Amino acid sequence: MLSYSRLNNLTGALVFAATLTTYLLTLEPTVSFWDCGEFIASARQLQVPHPPGAPLYLLLGRAVSLLAGAQPEQVAWWVNALSALSSALTVLFLFWTITMLAKKLVLGRPGQHDDRGLEPSGGQTLLILGSGVVGALALAFSDSFWFNAVEAEVYALSSLGTAVVVWLMLKWENRAHEADSDRWLLLIAYVIGLSIGVHLLNLLAIPALALVYYFRRSAQPTTRGGLLTLGLGAALVLGILLGVIPGLPTVAGALEVAVVNGLGLPFNSGVVLFFVLLTALLAGGLRYARRRGRPQLHTALLGLVFILIGYASYLIVPIRSGFNPAIDENNPDEVLSFVSYLKREQYGDRPLLYGPQFSAQPIDQQAGSPRYVRQGGRYVVAEYKPEAVYRPEDKMLLPRLYSNQPGHLREYQKWTDVQPEQKPTMGQNLAFLIKYQLGHMYGRYFLWNFVGRESDVQQAGVLWPTASTKNGLPRELADNRARNNYLALPLLLGVAGLLFQGRRDGRNALVVALLFALTGVAVVLYLNQPPIEPRERDYAFAGSYYAFAIWIGLGVLALAEGLRPLLRAERLRAAAAGTLALAVPVLMAQQNWDDHDRTGRYAALDWARNMLNSVAPNAILVTYADNDTFPLWYAQQVEGLRPDVRVAVISYLNTDWYIEQMQQRQGASAPWPMTLPPSRYAQGTNDYLPYVPNPAVPAVNLREFVQLVKQNSPLLQVQARGGQSLLSYPSANFFLDVDTAAVRRQGLVPAERRGQVVARMQWQVGQDVLEKKQLALLDLLASNNWQRPVYFSTSMHPEEYLGLDRYLQLEGLAYRVLPCAAPRPAEADRGAAPEIGTVARHLLDDSLMRKFAYRNLSLPRVYLDEQQRRLMGQYREQFARLTRAHLQAGDPVRARQVIDHCLRVLPDDSVPYDAFTADLLAPLVQLGQAPRAHQMMDLMTNRAQQSLAYYSSHEPARFEREIQTNVLLLSRLYQAAADTGDQARATRIAQLFQQYVPRS
Repeated sequence: MLSYSRLNNLTGALVFAATLTTYLLTLEPTVSFWDCGEFIASARQLQVPHPPGAPLYLLLGRAVSLLAGAQPEQVAWWVNALSALSSALTVLFLFWTITMLAKKLVLGRPGQHDDRGLEPSGGQTLLILGSGVVGALALAFSDSFWFNAVEAEVYALSSLGTAVVVWLMLKWENRAHEADSDRWLLLIAYVIGLSIGVHLLNLLAIPALALVYYFRRSAQPTTRGGLLTLGLGAALVLGILLGVIPGLPTVAGALEVAVVNGLGLPFNSGVVLFFVLLTALLAGGLRYARRRGRPQLHTALLGLVFILIGYASYLIVPIRSGFNPAIDENNPDEVLSFVSYLKREQYGDRPLLYGPQFSAQPIDQQAGSPRYVRQGGRYVVAEYKPEAVYRPEDKMLLPRLYSNQPGHLREYQKWTDVQPEQKPTMGQNLAFLIKYQLGHMYGRYFLWNFVGRESDVQQAGVLWPTASTKNGLPRELADNRARNNYLALPLLLGVAGLLFQGRRDGRNALVVALLFALTGVAVVLYLNQPPIEPRERDYAFAGSYYAFAIWIGLGVLALAEGLRPLLRAERLRAAAAGTLALAVPVLMAQQNWDDHDRTGRYAALDWARNMLNSVAPNAILVTYADNDTFPLWYAQQVEGLRPDVRVAVISYLNTDWYIEQMQQRQGASAPWPMTLPPSRYAQGTNDYLPYVPNPAVPAVNLREFVQLVKQNSPLLQVQARGGQSLLSYPSANFFLDVDTAAVRRQGLVPAERRGQVVARMQWQVGQDVLEKKQLALLDLLASNNWQRPVYFSTSMHPEEYLGLDRYLQLEGLAYRVLPCAAPRPAEADRGAAPEIGTVARHLLDDSLMRKFAYRNLSLPRVYLDEQQRRLMGQYREQFARLTRAHLQAGDPVRARQVIDHCLRVLPDDSVPYDAFTADLLAPLVQLGQAPRAHQMMDLMTNRAQQSLAYYSSHEPARFEREIQTNVLLLSRLYQAAADTGDQARATRIAQLFQQYVPRS
């Protein structure tokens, strides 16, 4: 018979193999939305993604990407597979962690000691291994963990770091009495150092590890000693988080400035001197500890050395940035900008322990820390970072209601009874912490994983066992693949395991509980989340789910104990408990498979390809945010698609480093044509230009304005509060003169629009401020002289189009800026909001009907989550506009072909009908397909009615977006009914409006 150790390893290998197979079978085959495209592209070419970076993840991603060989389209699969492998290894180490803890309980030897020499009996072995299998597979098949395992993100590798250090600490515990046991602690330090290069969440395990150390080293642990150990563990976390990660580079930066400016040495001399001094200091400390016989000090210093060795992966950030890669966020190519990168300064900060609340108004502004730039062989102060000063009475402890961003007050009021302009009370502050941050943004996620999830709709709640019926649910919930009900069995089994361990092995239960709290509640307190997020953030709490999975595994022991009166035979009892408990992860796998299986999903890659193929050669394409930018970066830099297009994300244009990168060549893409030099875009210069009206200037000549900004003209200067001089703009009306003959000669304008070319473009930019990003775009328009095509993504918010709506031309998933004035739309005469831009009929037809790919969007078996379903629905908007353009041009045959193609590639059973679908109904009637249109209209009306009835009676504040979406659908359906003279349907829809949209 095999020994326990062999069986433990063999069973772990089987769990690993089963988990890895599952993840590879459900793996995303290519790039997905959000950060994945950025990470894959950055890994492939070792570039610099968003702060604070993940250099170790990128190094490993680069290594696995080489396995794609000469097939760049396979790179994404291999980098995704890195997450699958990391997650499977996490499950393996979790299995071994559970079996170590379960062995103590089964053998009746709680606490911290060496039990390697004890061999469990056959029944005990079966129970221990069953515990490990159930707990490990429960984590493997949990919602958030599985999600992280099948895409290219850092959280899978980060979870592996947490699992490894916990397992290593338990291995050390068994060997703590050995002379060379400290090597395990040094290995832990090295893994922690490496994990810094992936994600900082791993540091939260340190206090729990410190508690294991204290319990093992102390003959008689006390409460006071335990609290002191926790304090030291927390201090160690802060020491690494503040003193090592940004602290050491900050000291290096200060020394660099002092040496270069004070001694006149070359750049980077101070950095070299810092490394020499740090090395000498550590070597001296080690020598001192060895000579004085201080083994604990020696081990601690060696631990710091190994943390620094692991942390050294961050050196690739400034090294690679120095080569100016295509993705080079913050341009951290020297020590001072590297410190800013590590501190995530571009994102600002949130008050954690003490700070202003949302209604606080600054009473002053003071100069903060200096920002240096290299100039003439020295570091000179470019600016002092401004810091707002608030009255003491406007600050509070643990500020949770802190954001004064537009719309956030309204979101706060959904959770508390705060009022505008009134300082929130501590009760209101804590209510938001408990209800929203702890309850909605953590407790809900936790219960998603171990009780059930209502759907993949944003803000979806917990699906309790009592809510198994689908009666009265709207279709998007009733038929939602992410509607998963685990009958609360994982939660119950985990609670049983917690209670069982708590009664029989209190010390180790305390360790697991501390790990659970630190990776859950502590993360909530640290993140201090705003009242609304662009997507769900359940992935950030993966460490908490890992800790709870330990208790799920130990719940098998509790179940076996409960079966003791019924089953006396040890083996039979262990087999029964294991079999019953195994039903829990099996149920989780069965419920989660269909909404975690990403096979056949190419939506993000095709979206990127289609957007790039929407634009003319050598175009400049301005995008909005993650989902219309990162997949494009991947498509260009990994698969080599349309490298001639310069993609520019508009929010980054508020930074000087990004504008400077736009002025550099990137492969086949030429630099932006711009008039203003980099000095006029430097941080602290022209960050915003206030609107100061001048009646003598009814309109601003754009080219003259750019020249005045370049000259820092006194004509534009105004004095801001504090005496600072700012440039302003005197009128919201701008104009740009156009050489119409040159435009026609270049063939920029489609034949059907040549009569719309104007000699002067006139538009309004708004009466508030011009941000740096808007100044950069105006500079581009003034300087380009129509030499390069300039496009805006259709995904952008209309406010970002600079008021140029009338001069935009729809050619696919992008609008082109052209000196052609669109005629006044018919909907404007009806008082409705006009559509943006003008349809280039033949170009848009070529894009939608020939160029664009819609792979597998017509297959119901391919799962698209809510975000993707909404995004894919935007295709229908373009199809509808193209259909109307063909009808207006007198081509009903092509219009019908367009509608048929739209409904074929985007059928209702895979991408449900939406508000854009309603825009196809009137054209269908006009084309003689009234029965088809009426059937679709009735279907969508019934769905909207059902959805509004449900959401209006189930926490309407939480589902405000879904209510607005269905109200918009009804408005489009009403318009379609009115346009086609369908009075009966129009009346019904109007009645629904009166019922669900009461007049204020």
